[in-house]
Parts: sequence; C-alpha cells; structure tokens
Amino acid sequence: MEGHLVLKWLTAAAIALSPLAVSAQPMADLKPVNADGDMLVIAHRGASGDRPEHTLASYERAIDQGADYIEPDLVVTKDLVLVARHENEIGETTDVADRPEFADRRKTKTIEGQLINGWFAEDFTLAELRTLRAKERMPALRPGNTAYDGLYQVPTFAEIVALKRAKEAETGRRIGIYPELKHPTWLLQETGIDTVDLLVRQLREEGLGGADDDVFVQIFEVGPLQRIDAMIEVPLILLLRPEGGPYDEPGMTWAGIMTPIGLSEVAEYADGIGPWMGHVLNDDGTPTDLVRDAHAAGLQVHPWTVRKENVFLPPSLRSDASENGVGNMLGLVELLKAAGVDGYFTDDPGLVRGE
Repeated sequence: MEGHLVLKWLTAAAIALSPLAVSAQPMADLKPVNADGDMLVIAHRGASGDRPEHTLASYERAIDQGADYIEPDLVVTKDLVLVARHENEIGETTDVADRPEFADRRKTKTIEGQLINGWFAEDFTLAELRTLRAKERMPALRPGNTAYDGLYQVPTFAEIVALKRAKEAETGRRIGIYPELKHPTWLLQETGIDTVDLLVRQLREEGLGGADDDVFVQIFEVGPLQRIDAMIEVPLILLLRPEGGPYDEPGMTWAGIMTPIGLSEVAEYADGIGPWMGHVLNDDGTPTDLVRDAHAAGLQVHPWTVRKENVFLPPSLRSDASENGVGNMLGLVELLKAAGVDGYFTDDPGLVRGE
C-alpha cells in the first residue's frame, strides 16, 4: 500500500484538489487522535528514520505506522508558498547542487548570527523547487534511505494537509498535524516575508484554526507565537534548544524560560513546550524537574527527538560502539513515560507502534 497516495499528490490534479473533496467521512465519525490516552507520538519530519525527511512518502509511512501527528518544518518560496524542508537552506536535503541551472543561486547568508552557504528556498519559486528531488539528509547514518534519493518532490503545506485528510478518510481515524515555522523573525527582517501571516491564513482556509482541530504550531521564538495566539485558537508550543535563547528575544535565555517563573510567562501565550531531550532527562536517565514545573504552569511537554541509532541514545541504551547501530530506543521511550511527558517527537514511529 505504501506510496499509492504519494503518487497521486505528485500530479497537478492533486495540487489543485480541494481538501474537503478528499474526505468523504465526517470528522465526527473518525476515531480521535490518541484515542488510547497514551503519550502522543509525533512523527518528526514524517517517518524520517525510514524515508528521506519531509516528503509525502515519509509522512504517509508515518501515518501508516500509527503516528498521532505528522510534523512538517515549514519554509517559504519566493512566490510565498509554504513548503516542507528542515531548513531554508535546501542543499542538504535536495539535489540542487547537481543542477547547473541553479549554480548561480548559491550564496552565503547570515541567519540568526550564523554564516550559511548554500541554496535557499526563499530564492526559488515553487515551480523551480518542483524540478528538484529530495535526498536523505544523514546518508552515513541511514544508508538505506538513500535508495529513495531522487524519487520525491518538495511538498507544499497544502499537499501535506490534503494527504492528512485523504489518509483520515482511508483509515477512519483523525491525524494531527504539527507544523514548525523556521526562522520567522529573520525572514521578516531580511526578506519582508511574513510566514506567521501566511501560516495563519492557510490554517484558516483549511478549516484548521480551532482549538480542537488536531493542530499544534511550534516555533523556537516568542514573538511569533504571541502573534499567532492573538489570531487563532490552535495550541502553541515554544521549542527549547540546548543552549542560548530565542532569536527574537536576545535578553531571554532558555535556562531562564525553564524556571517556574519563566514557564508561567510562557503559559500566557503558549500551551506547551518542546524541549531538547537533555532538558527532560539527566545523564543517568532520571527526570529533571522540568516536566513537573511545566505541568504546574499548565503546560504540556513534548521533547525531541527519539531516534533508534546509537549516536542519539544515552550510552546505557546503545547496542554497541557504532554510531548507526540500532540501540534500545524503546528504553528511552520508557524513561520519558516515567518522567511524565505528554508526547514526544520520533523519527521512528513504526518501532513505537510495532508496525
């Protein structure tokens, strides 16, 4: 069954397809997200442990494996279309470097204080991006995924929503969507493109702007979340990096935000936090105080990222000394459950759901 819907979404007809037309089953008749009440399983960039990330194939595989939510990172094209890529620099995840017609698009930009050299989504129209094909971002760790290099286009957010609805009609269950806006403040400052406004307008148009529409929006910044909070009712998540602070608030630090006072301030505009795993678990696997303190402030906690490879696991859960060996990922899930988290991001929803 894998890929039969993906092929549909690669046609022009699918791009124009109304999201309401793909769902013949009323939402009230669908099984709710996370019907078992367990921790939410959020498919990080789709089933990115099995397929190149941020492709319709990766999202569909995650849904087929039982993920509660699929997570697209959103960047924007020159003609203001939201598309799914891990970063606005697309050389790492597409074959653009092999396309001589785009050689002159390579440039260096300073993004949130870091010099980045490559090709950037905001310098391409959607039609130009359509000529590119996705590739595995971590080929050394996931060589099996390279078999799918060159097969899939860069999907638009509209196509991801259409896929969600088609799979809901097929499976009889509701499927959540969990977009992250990448660098919204930088894009607004440097290009004048307001991705907050683009996302809010698109969610409204898709009928996904309500509190019960199975949508979370996540950002590593404060101001954009505050803007969204004033515009629509979807739950919002403040993402937390290991170090530093939000780009749009240079006077803030993640450490300060994670204090009880800081978390109470987050609760004024957001519904949860998405912390780095090390903020939730100590090196020995015991829980920190973060989940307790976040819950006391009324915030959900969705840490990132549960992955099967040894290099991403605590030493006690690794299978051997190799980086790409498969370790005890389910052991990490049990530690998160003991810590009391409400959900977690994973590249491997199939291993969690037993698919």
